[in-house]
Amino acid sequence: MTGTIKIDVWSDIACPWCYIGKRNLENGLAAASADEDAPAVEVTFHSFELSPDTPVDFDGGEADYLATHKGISAAQAQQMLQRVTAVAAEAGLEYRFDLLKHTNTVKAHELLHFAKEHGRQSEMAERLMSAYFTEGRHLGREDDLAALAAEVGLDAVAAREALAGGRYLSAVRADQAQAAAYGINGVPFFVIDGKYGVSGAQPAEAFAQIVRQVWAEHRAPADVDA
Repeated sequence: MTGTIKIDVWSDIACPWCYIGKRNLENGLAAASADEDAPAVEVTFHSFELSPDTPVDFDGGEADYLATHKGISAAQAQQMLQRVTAVAAEAGLEYRFDLLKHTNTVKAHELLHFAKEHGRQSEMAERLMSAYFTEGRHLGREDDLAALAAEVGLDAVAAREALAGGRYLSAVRADQAQAAAYGINGVPFFVIDGKYGVSGAQPAEAFAQIVRQVWAEHRAPADVDA
């Protein structure tokens, strides 16, 4: 078996562990890329909505959302946010839940598919997550999303038109159907070469290890029947 390792990532823009997992994956791949026989890897992001019933303009902060959505106290919600902020910092990310604007993410997912079609999905995923978790940008409105698309070199007018027309909504739904077929009920979730599943924001070292393992499988000569 030869060729590129394909990593399919199911995530949600509004999932704090997804951004951590994304960064850890990138750091793990960077470590493996320094190998003498460096793995060739292709990463594709897929849509998963953690809370599709969330309104575009949520009334309250992230702690309010957690308390309501998970049925926990405000103090417990704050503790959860403090924990994930600390883990994010270890990955080099500065989360600002005091600025975060909780919103529905379906349009952001549509934008990711638009970006994919134009060869900018990786850049768009990074820009969206950074805007959401570290800058307090609103990711539920088409105009705001189109402006972010322009920041990664995409045509803002074309992006706005695609979002307004729901052109990529079927692609979002297809991703969600595939996640259901795989039995994915939480994100981040990484599917490697269509056969290995990795759940959660694993450490960078874990991603480096599995990529090296799969690359070795790619390089192994195929069994030949006698």
